[in-house]
Order: sequence, then structure tokens, then C-alpha cells
Amino acid sequence: MNLTTIRDVKHHVGQQVRIGCWLHNKRSSGKIQFLQLRDGTGFIQGVVVKSEVGENDWAQAKELTQESSLYVTGEVRVDERSPSGFELTVTGVETIQLSSDYPITPKEHGVDYLMDHRHLWLRSPRQRAIMVIRAQIIRAIQHYFDTNGFYLVDPPILTPSSCEGTTNLFHTKYFDEDAYLTQSGQLYMEAAAMALGRVYSFGPTFRAEKSKTRRHLIEFWMIEPEMAFVDHEENLRVQEQFVSHIVQSVLENCSQELVTLERDLTKLQNVTAPFPRITYDEAIDLLKEKGMELPWGEDFGAPHETEIAKHFDKPVFITHYPTSFKAFYMKPKPDRPEVVLCADLIAPEGYGEIIGGSQRIDDPELLAERFREHELGDEAYRWYLDLRKYGTVPHSGFGLGLERTVAWICGLEHVRETIPFPRLLNRLYP
Repeated sequence: MNLTTIRDVKHHVGQQVRIGCWLHNKRSSGKIQFLQLRDGTGFIQGVVVKSEVGENDWAQAKELTQESSLYVTGEVRVDERSPSGFELTVTGVETIQLSSDYPITPKEHGVDYLMDHRHLWLRSPRQRAIMVIRAQIIRAIQHYFDTNGFYLVDPPILTPSSCEGTTNLFHTKYFDEDAYLTQSGQLYMEAAAMALGRVYSFGPTFRAEKSKTRRHLIEFWMIEPEMAFVDHEENLRVQEQFVSHIVQSVLENCSQELVTLERDLTKLQNVTAPFPRITYDEAIDLLKEKGMELPWGEDFGAPHETEIAKHFDKPVFITHYPTSFKAFYMKPKPDRPEVVLCADLIAPEGYGEIIGGSQRIDDPELLAERFREHELGDEAYRWYLDLRKYGTVPHSGFGLGLERTVAWICGLEHVRETIPFPRLLNRLYP
């Protein structure tokens, strides 16, 4: 008999199936054993009745321990009480390996202990649900761009320079040259956009920030689109359609996983374009009304972003930040050069910035001036200046942090659960 999966048992109601799986948990009621089985695609209960199976099958079921691996054969039955809607009446059990002293038990464990056993913690229903949603978010991201005229382009991981300075970059040697692990593929994506029109990258980025907040990872994944002939306004429209698509895709395809995480679905159902907008100036005034005064020209911290987000029931754009603390490549507002044509998209519920984007400087003289102001080496960035010398055009782009987006959609307290093996300030294992 060919193997099927727990996800596909709905196609075999009333039929015998064979599943390769692990024992998640077990309870016994005299002559009946209830096996909680998982196979990566889902969970299902297998019911073993002593009088309906052979002695060997009963004995093997009885000796199964947490995370033992096995093949189980049984008849699929509809069970409305089950989260999956189905149950398995077991007719055969074949043990592959008995697991002993599995270190993660149903009791409470501390975070450090669970992180030390991250390779096993991933097997739990909660962690599986997060990884399934992460995979769906990635699928939705790729679907949006692939069906809206974007080309996937892969920028390098090792770079000779930084997008925003080298302070927080990991330094390495590239033979006899200095190199850095990338913190952004944006500059390379701008070059690709001049060749292909609309492009996006999807890859790992690295920040050597000594931060221990619940929002930061050392290694994380970024999605970075760049678009030729696109201004600030259209850039915002793309972002809100993009984020709406991701959230609605998760709602449609991961309903059971969201239930497992006890996520408030009403918070997500409301995430549809268009999104509200507030300028930096208006945000400063709003914070002042709430007793959180901030001098004009200073950036917002997490408490400020959280307070602003409380006033909206969707993600909110904060636009037109001061030029003084934004990146060198952002285009100034033509009638007000002290602010730039940029926006941060702030997620609801205190999750902070999930997207940062802007219209890029397309004037070669202004960009050269910015290079001098920021003391950027012409040699390392000469190729980037070439983009403004040979057919410069208005263009815009943004970057979305995958892990913060996963944390928000899943309703998680900390980003460490959003990636299979997180890299944190004091954690490189496992």
C-alpha cells in the first residue's frame, strides 16, 4: 500500500491508508489507545482498539513513546470533533524507531532550554503552525511579484561596500580585499531595475547590531523590489496592495494554523488596501497630544511607533521623514528639501515597521553631493553613480522584513520564533 499524508486523508474517507508518522502524544483507556500522530503535513488521532488489531500491533502501539517513528495503517473516518475533521481507526502498527527520553515534554520549559533544543522544538504544534504560515507568506510574496510584472534577481551576499554605512556590518576578508556580509541588496536591485524595469530580490541579510529587542535578528530575510519609472505615490500603492495580498493569502490558506496560534482573525481580516497615511509632521503633533514630545528631526523609537499605530485599525504609512537621518539615496521633496519622499509602513498591535521605502535620487549631481556629505568612497560606489550617468529615470523601491511580518501575522511576542534557526546576539547554536 502506498503512503499517503495526513493532509490528504480527506480524499480517502472509508478507505484504508498507510501513513509514515511520529507519535506526538498518547493516552490509554484500558483496551483502547489514542495515538496523536503527526507527519509534517498535519496531526490526526489514531484509535487502536485491542479487540480489532493483532496482538503484535497492540503491543507495538502500547510501547510507543513520544516522538517514536512508525508506519500506521487504518481506515479514515469523519470526526467533526477533531480539529482536522478526521480520525483514523488503526488496523496496523509498524514501529520504525522507539524514541527514549525525548527532551521536550508537555511540561513548561524555559526559553533558553527551548532554544538550545530548537532542532526538536520545531516539531511542536505551535512551531509547526508558524513555519507553515511563514512558508505561505513566502509563497504569497513570490506570487504577487511574479504575477505583477516583476523579475526575481539575486544580489550578492558578499559586498565591498554598504548600503547605509559599515558600522553594523559583519566584516570578512575577500582574499586580499575587505568585504562585508550584505545588509541590503537595494543598490544592486536599482541596477537590475534599469535593465528589467521591475525587479525584486529575496534573500538573507545581516546586521551586526548588538540588540536584544523582540524585533531584531542578526540574520534575517528581506524582500526588496525596485521599480523604474515609479514615483513615491505609486510606490505606496504597490506596498499596500502587496501587504494586503500576503495577509489575505494567509487567511485563506492557513486557517487551521492561525487557530492553533489563537490568532485574533478580525485583526487580519481588516488588512485590505488602501492604508491610512500620516506625515512625520502630523505624527510629531499626534505624539505631543499624547504626552510623548519629540523634537522635530529625531527618529521614532518603538514606543512612538506603537502609539501612532494605536490610532489606526490597519497598517499605517508614516511619510516624509526629515532628510537628516534618512539614507543618502532618498529623493528630497521638490518643494521642501528638508524632508524626503519616503515612508515606513507600521504594522498594528505594536509590531513596528515592516516596510521602509522611498523614491530614489535620480539627479546625478545631487547624488554626487550626497556622497560627499556622507563621506562615501567614490571607488566602491562608482558603479552606482553610473546608473545616474547613463539613462537616469525616476525610480522607487522598498524593503520588507520577512520575520517581522511573520511575527505580526502570527501574533508572536518575539521574532525568535519566526525563523527555523534564529541567530541572536548571544546565540549561534544550533
